[in-house]
Amino acid sequence: MIVRDTFVATTTAFLDDPRTVIVLADISAAAFAPAAAQHPDRVINVGIREQLMVGVAGGLALTGLRPIVHSYAPFLVERTYEQIKLDLDHQGVGAVLVSVGASYDRAAAGRTHLGPADVALIDTLHNWTVHAPGHRDEVPGLLRDVVCGQESAYVRLSTQSNAQAYPEAGDLRVLRDAGPGAALLVAVGPTLDAALDATSDLPVTVAYTHRPRPFDTTGLRALANSAVILVEPYLAGTSTRLLSDALADRPHRLLALGVRREELRRYGSAADHARWHGLDATGLRRSITDFLSPALV
Repeated sequence: MIVRDTFVATTTAFLDDPRTVIVLADISAAAFAPAAAQHPDRVINVGIREQLMVGVAGGLALTGLRPIVHSYAPFLVERTYEQIKLDLDHQGVGAVLVSVGASYDRAAAGRTHLGPADVALIDTLHNWTVHAPGHRDEVPGLLRDVVCGQESAYVRLSTQSNAQAYPEAGDLRVLRDAGPGAALLVAVGPTLDAALDATSDLPVTVAYTHRPRPFDTTGLRALANSAVILVEPYLAGTSTRLLSDALADRPHRLLALGVRREELRRYGSAADHARWHGLDATGLRRSITDFLSPALV
């Protein structure tokens, strides 16, 4: 996984700061072995005990350290949600959670490794920053920003990738301007390339972000017209509330696309799952043209 390699290299460099500590639950332990040999007191592997991993991070944060906590998305967020809620949020301390696997990168491993509900769960907590980078070259800068901060952050890494990186695209960045009155499509993280392909000949302005939390509502209001399309790489509708609230004073229609709630009960590749959920270019185009059809005739 190239993106995980980028994360490991970047995070290892952060250990030069004595405030930084990495907490693992076996996942990626081999990749961090050189770092552990160099900093044995600040690379902690608790074994296959994900709840303990977050509890340890909370304790370390209480001493003034900045924990970086890492595992697969369902192990890091779903399995440990109570510890995130109590040992981080309730204690008033921050940590950086970094996942791999995203919604279905390891679909061949079965349902245990699928995590499309992770950002929705993080949304139940207060004031978290969430990044879903769409390219490995976006990872170092955003990791540096959250590790150097004080608050809690969730960084969602994926093997799915756009062709080009946009490291400064925390706020919405317009990549295709279809002019006044055009529908607005907001693509989050690795959904961008499929969204661009799906709308290549449609009157749709496409904007990109790798930071869905806090969502750039100011940028949204500046760009949005009467039709808004949201494409996210996790559970469909996760950001609907934020967009609807930001546009509450304007008449608008909103189409929210993402991983469907219906469980597929299939294995296959990540590309297979993107297609089955309608998140490939063909599926997105079908949904978008159906949504915009009155304006396209």
